[in-house]
Amino acid sequence: MTLTFENEQDFELGFDPEEIATAVINGVLDQEACPYEAEVELILTDPENIRTMNREHRNIDRETDVLSFPMVDYPAPASFDFLETEEGDDCFNPDSGELMLGDIVISVARARAQAEEYGHSLKREFAFLVAHSMLHLLGYDHMTPEEASVMEAKQEEVLQRLGITREA
Repeated sequence: MTLTFENEQDFELGFDPEEIATAVINGVLDQEACPYEAEVELILTDPENIRTMNREHRNIDRETDVLSFPMVDYPAPASFDFLETEEGDDCFNPDSGELMLGDIVISVARARAQAEEYGHSLKREFAFLVAHSMLHLLGYDHMTPEEASVMEAKQEEVLQRLGITREA
C-alpha cells in the first residue's frame, strides 16, 4: 500500500499520524479482502481549507471533520470483481499497478474538538476518521439507517482489531 501523506496544518497530534493511518488503511483493506495493492492520499488540514473543499465539491458551506474523494465507482461496496474487466482498467495507476482508491482530507481541529466531545483520545478519533473515510473509498455510504449500521460496525471492528480503543 502506498500512502501519500501531507500535513498542511500546525497542530502537533502527539502520535505519528502517518503510522496510524497506514495501520488503519491496511486494516480496512484486509477486513474488506481487497485483493490488490492500493494507493491512498491523506491530507491533514485546517478548518478553513476543509470548509472551502466542502463548499467546492459538495456545495455545503461549512466545516466538516473528514472528506472522502473516491476514485473507484463500485457497483456494490467492496465489490472488486468488476476491476478485472475492461471497465476497471482506469482504476489502476499505470506506473505502479496499484488500485487508486482516492483521497482523504481530515480537519485536525475538528478531530480534536470531536475527541474532546466524545470523551476519547485524538488518536482514536483520527483512526476512526481514517477508517470511516476508507470505507467511503471502498464504496460504502451511510445515507440510510441500514447503511450507517453496516459502516459503524465495520469501523469499530477494524479499530478493535488494531487495539485502538476509546482510551487509546
